[in-house]
Amino acid sequence: MTTATIKDVTNHLEMLAPKSYQESYDNCGLLTGNADVVVKGVLVTLDCTENVVDEAIKNKCNLIVAHHPIIFKGLKKITGQTYVERTIIKAIKNDIAIYAIHTNLDHVHTGVNKKIAEKIGLKNVRILRPRKDTLMKLVTFVPKEKTGDVLNALHKAGAGNIGNYKNCSFQMIGEGAFMPTGNAAPNIGKTNQLEHVEETRIEVIFPEHLSRKIVEVLKQAHPYEEVAYYLSRLENENQEVGAGMIGDLEVAMEPIAFLSGLKIQMNVNLIRHTAPSKKEVKKIAVCGGAGSFLLPQAISQGADVFVSADFKYHEFFDADSKIMIADIGHYESEQFTKDLLVEVLKEKFSTFAIIFSKTDTNPLSYF
Repeated sequence: MTTATIKDVTNHLEMLAPKSYQESYDNCGLLTGNADVVVKGVLVTLDCTENVVDEAIKNKCNLIVAHHPIIFKGLKKITGQTYVERTIIKAIKNDIAIYAIHTNLDHVHTGVNKKIAEKIGLKNVRILRPRKDTLMKLVTFVPKEKTGDVLNALHKAGAGNIGNYKNCSFQMIGEGAFMPTGNAAPNIGKTNQLEHVEETRIEVIFPEHLSRKIVEVLKQAHPYEEVAYYLSRLENENQEVGAGMIGDLEVAMEPIAFLSGLKIQMNVNLIRHTAPSKKEVKKIAVCGGAGSFLLPQAISQGADVFVSADFKYHEFFDADSKIMIADIGHYESEQFTKDLLVEVLKEKFSTFAIIFSKTDTNPLSYF
């Protein structure tokens, strides 16, 4: 690829974190700019502010990739009265696109929480609260001798991945019957004659956001003029999509020793926490950003510590001596998201600069 457009970059990011995985209240995606413009440089940041836009201008970057959306609620006017309005005005005046990848990146198993788990050194990591209603099932019927060709095409398109397993499917041999009519151009059979064919019933599971692609690939790979298939939405939990993560330390530690290490690993100066337990800690739950809503899941899954942010005073009581809450701060919990995004972009693109923002956007200071 000699040149890449903003759309090329955002499409690549959405392969990592599809927009359909964002929360209903969120506002992920391209917030300003023309998707067809060629990328000159990308500035990666946690938050987009006026200073970040100035940094993009200085570094000749015409795309800012931010974790938090600068436009979160609807704007009824843009007059420069707020920092949000001023940031948007400055970006538009300088032809800088802003793209946000927020709760969709929180919810994928290779996203924000996986990065936190890596920094802490957790093993055997899994999603803390998997999401439902993100999976689909395809059922189709293929001539027996073409089963392998169709399945291979579906697998390449992303169907049949379940956790640590890939190319998963269910197959059953049966007999299909059909009669081509006068306007048909059948690959098998003759017009106005009932045809019986030994067929394989194929069933595969795939993420819902791939539905259109899966159906297109099926029709291209299938030998029949008219392809019989049906799709159904599953209520199964998707083990690769959801909120928070939980895993194990390599070696159990004293609670205070864990907190001391956590300050170094996550580069924090202050940790608000509940009373340390009297036993060593090993199973750790994490959630970048405001994660108090996951405390029940962390407790029910036997976590010794829950590392997150933005706990309110009364929410600390909910630990109820069953778990130690370690609130490291919102910015601090998500700061390494920039590393993740830069790594993902550099793996794919090499024709333009991909720059870490040096602007400290943490709105909190500690005295």
